[in-house]
Amino acid sequence: MNQTALIDLISKKVLEQVKNTKGGIPVGVSARHVHLSKEDLNKLFGEGYELTPIKELMGGQYAAKETVTIVGTKLRPIENVRVLGPIRPRTQVEVSKTDAVRLGLNPPVRESGKLDGSAPITIVGPKGAISLDNGCIVAMRHIHMSPEDAINYGVKDKQIVKVRVSSDRGGMLTNVLVRVHESYTLQMHIDTDEANALSIKCNDSVEIID
Repeated sequence: MNQTALIDLISKKVLEQVKNTKGGIPVGVSARHVHLSKEDLNKLFGEGYELTPIKELMGGQYAAKETVTIVGTKLRPIENVRVLGPIRPRTQVEVSKTDAVRLGLNPPVRESGKLDGSAPITIVGPKGAISLDNGCIVAMRHIHMSPEDAINYGVKDKQIVKVRVSSDRGGMLTNVLVRVHESYTLQMHIDTDEANALSIKCNDSVEIID
């Protein structure tokens, strides 16, 4: 075995040992919610309106006091959908597959912000309504982590990993997106459908296995 191959083998073994000693990743279960652009915020809540933060989230985001109603092709709207701030360049609605069936929509599974070709949806606020040709997605399951966490887990930003869930209905989750930023706190985000299917609740832990 040449020196380069030996170094690669040692590095692999060290990484495996690190992965075997690191802790689990806490889970956050994300319900349906809406991100608004400034223009759409004004249309829904009135000119010059400002969101009212009620709970801080990671990465400078927050849950706002404000809620809206979302409407699809069926006459089964979903009310009291939480708005998350701060404002974004484009309005985005994130729902579960179960929500989508109720709304009569077929939104794609996407990374947040990837809205081209997504499902149309109507949003109703206290001062008005907007209809989006593209704007509704099912959020791709993902793990937020800091650069230090990424080093610890041996992964990088935008990497796709597999996760093991050890619960009474445990199993495997594939196609899990890793998102790395210095403002992030270690947490895996899944939606309510995924949580219910695998019997996971907030602050349970999962494990990266690949």
